[in-house]
Amino acid sequence: MSDSLGRLFDQVVAAKGADPSVSRTAKLLRAGRAKMAKKLAEEAIEVVIDAMADEREAVVRESADLLYNLVVLWSELGVAPQDVWNEMDRRERLFGLAEKLPKKIKTKLPEPAARRKVVMLASRRVPKRR
Repeated sequence: MSDSLGRLFDQVVAAKGADPSVSRTAKLLRAGRAKMAKKLAEEAIEVVIDAMADEREAVVRESADLLYNLVVLWSELGVAPQDVWNEMDRRERLFGLAEKLPKKIKTKLPEPAARRKVVMLASRRVPKRR
C-alpha cells in the first residue's frame, strides 16, 4: 500500500510543472491550499455518505478520490508519505497500530494550540427570506 501512495505522491509532485489545461492535478495544485482542502473534505463526506448507505463499491471509489486529494494536499504542505508512516510507527510503539493517539498524551512533539482555528472554506449561505 505505501508503495502505491509513494508513487502517487511522486506523480503529484511531478505534476506541479505540468500544464493545468491538460493536467487536473496541476490545475488543483494551482488553485491553492483552500481549494485542495475543500476537495479533500468533499471526498471525505462522500465516503461517509456512501458508507452510511452501505454502498461498498462507492466507498472504494470515493476512498481512492479521498487518498488522491490527501496526497495533493500533502505535496502542497511538504509532507511526504514517509512522514506519515513515521508517525504511524511512533504511535504503534506507544499504543499499538490499531489505536488512535489520545488527545491528552504528552509527547516530545510541540504542543498544539488549545483549540485549532476554524477556517471557513467557502460560503454557500442563502440569504434569509424576509
